[in-house]
Amino acid sequence: MQPLVDAYQREITYMRVSITDRCNLRCVYCMPEEGLEWTPSDEILSYDELLRIITVAARRGLRKIRITGGEPLVRKGVVEFIDRVHRVPGIEEIALTTNAVFLKDMAADLFKAGLRGINISIDSLNPDTFAKIVRRDIFHKVWEGIEEAERVGFTPLKLNVVLQQGVNDHEAIDFVNLTRTKPYHVRFIEYMPCANWDTWVKTYKPFQAVVDEVETMTGKMIPINGANEGNTGPAENFRIPGAPGIVGFIHAVSHDFCDTCNRVRLTADGQVRPCLFSEIAVDFRNALRNGCSDEEIEGLLDQVLYVKPEYHELDMIPEEKKLTTMVNLGG
Repeated sequence: MQPLVDAYQREITYMRVSITDRCNLRCVYCMPEEGLEWTPSDEILSYDELLRIITVAARRGLRKIRITGGEPLVRKGVVEFIDRVHRVPGIEEIALTTNAVFLKDMAADLFKAGLRGINISIDSLNPDTFAKIVRRDIFHKVWEGIEEAERVGFTPLKLNVVLQQGVNDHEAIDFVNLTRTKPYHVRFIEYMPCANWDTWVKTYKPFQAVVDEVETMTGKMIPINGANEGNTGPAENFRIPGAPGIVGFIHAVSHDFCDTCNRVRLTADGQVRPCLFSEIAVDFRNALRNGCSDEEIEGLLDQVLYVKPEYHELDMIPEEKKLTTMVNLGG
């Protein structure tokens, strides 16, 4: 079976699968405070449809699935869906990105279903600042979800932190210090120009400045060889001497990692996007609902491989094209 290799000889082994565009939070860097219309439910792929795409792709070498949203835990049946994905021949790793609001009640069932990786979005350790960022006073539920996931056995827990200058960048050291006592992987993610261009221009902060500020307080951090720490993806990872946790920096804007990109994104409405910052998408939903064969699904996957760009060309995208809300893309 022909592997999923694009025109630039990058093997695609990872698919981010959005199962809903709905979310129970309204994070300032992800979507507007109000006015966003959700995709009609009949336009969202069913779990059977999602599973069919995954199964065909796995025959061609897909190995990792990350379940995303919106907030994936708001969609009913997500635990059973993960159990079904876990049984797909060829799929070796299933992960989930969540805001953890519902995680306390679901962590044990998710673990039992075969989920092993969880990334939790948490942009502040201060409840008031957190409430301003997500527009909800709900920090305690998120933290309870983190504690329950750790208790159940998810390891490592990855905490995703989007830093914004003048908003929460002063908390970088607090997150770093969390790794001194907890085996968490704290991953700082550069604020990407989605949802609100004006806000991004004012609050974007390149990560070299963050690294420099952190190291003035912690001393030089130890670089980590990803091969010794499992698949760390695009993160540049460090450890404070003697700390059980890891500090990672994902330079999504200031330093691209396009040459090693091994992923595509399946949106909740059935579009496979080969690049987060490209308008290019291949429609799978129409084919699925017109009774396509597995061979036709493979043909659509080949289209995705053909149109996957060499680089994201973020600096060449017009401002109005950068306003797509992340909640519609699956992150």
